[in-house]
Amino acid sequence: MASRWWRWRRCCSWRPPARSPGPGSPGRAGPCGARACADAGAQVSYFNLVKSLTSAFPNMYSISRFQHTTSAACCCSKTRSGEKYTDPFKLGWRDLKGLYEDIRKELLISTTELKEMSEYYFDGKGKAFRPIIVVLMARACNSHHDNSRDVQASQRSIALIAEMIHTASLVHDDVIDDARSRRGKHTVNKIWGEKKAVLAGDLILSAASIALARIGNTTVISILTQVIEDLVRGEFLQLGSKENENERFAHYLEKTFKKTASLIANSCKAVSVLGCPDPVVHEIAYQYGKNVGIAFQLIDDVLDFTSCSDQMGKPTSADLKLGLATGPVLFACQQFPEMNAMIMRRFSLPGDVDRARQYVLQSDGVQQTTYLAQRYCHEAVREISKLRPSPERDALIQLSEIVLTRDK
Repeated sequence: MASRWWRWRRCCSWRPPARSPGPGSPGRAGPCGARACADAGAQVSYFNLVKSLTSAFPNMYSISRFQHTTSAACCCSKTRSGEKYTDPFKLGWRDLKGLYEDIRKELLISTTELKEMSEYYFDGKGKAFRPIIVVLMARACNSHHDNSRDVQASQRSIALIAEMIHTASLVHDDVIDDARSRRGKHTVNKIWGEKKAVLAGDLILSAASIALARIGNTTVISILTQVIEDLVRGEFLQLGSKENENERFAHYLEKTFKKTASLIANSCKAVSVLGCPDPVVHEIAYQYGKNVGIAFQLIDDVLDFTSCSDQMGKPTSADLKLGLATGPVLFACQQFPEMNAMIMRRFSLPGDVDRARQYVLQSDGVQQTTYLAQRYCHEAVREISKLRPSPERDALIQLSEIVLTRDK
């Protein structure tokens, strides 16, 4: 089956013409173009795989849109408003000065040990990826609404809350995964133990909840409490697996959304609600955050196979060691069906992790996962481009490229 599927894939591989229409354009050919695929059984298998993607996130991709692309096709280095390129992180940090000091002020703790644990990851050494997106989205939406680019205090608070929720989830994830390193240093659970780490994560979440309540907007409170529910549901999804290959990919993407993208999507939506009354803008903000968030995690799953531990700040092949089948593994299964048995036993037998890693590197699993991340970034750019031109909107476009090209 794998060889038949691979022959079909090769016959259907797409190369962009000199001037190819964008995704979903009326004149765009299907994945096989004029050349009919000889192996109908293999075509059905691949169609089912793609259908599982579209069922997990409807209205995003049609079968004709899920095709090979090149890095050039995803390059967004030219800003849309014609202004000089500005580093999104430099632009975003204008509104985030004192970010970690302000977060530590939210963690009003008298117990020395609990204070040290809760503040441990708020050391200023993180990428602050989520707060950057939040404040850029706030300015972009404000500018779109009334040409006011100033970030409201409540919108900046969302950036802090997003980072707090994210960090609390890291503390809890490290307990569940029995992780020993994070961001190049020992984890909270390794230093203080699992029980205390769980409590520290809970405390960070409670502080974030208090800050959220202080904003006083019930719609925003509802939006961000959905994130916490999604984090829990995503963790449960990660603990399970599906026997059916097509269901397995949908399961993986749903987990990816809930564990990673929901926080970004809903934080972006929250600041749009605070800055603009238009529901259309709220949906644009949400869709941008969702697509960038999924792409971010897909690239993270790629880096687990392609980066070294020093770059990542944590051990590589970590997902395999945890028994998790991510995008590169699921795509590799199409060429190496023997991996299915390893997935179902969660790579628990001696040698499973090393064999699975070799299969992934011998397949095009890494490339296919990268292609998929590119498609999500294309969709993010398409959404955010609906807003009026502004330096912050252009920075969000640039950020989608940074997501694809990062190496840690």
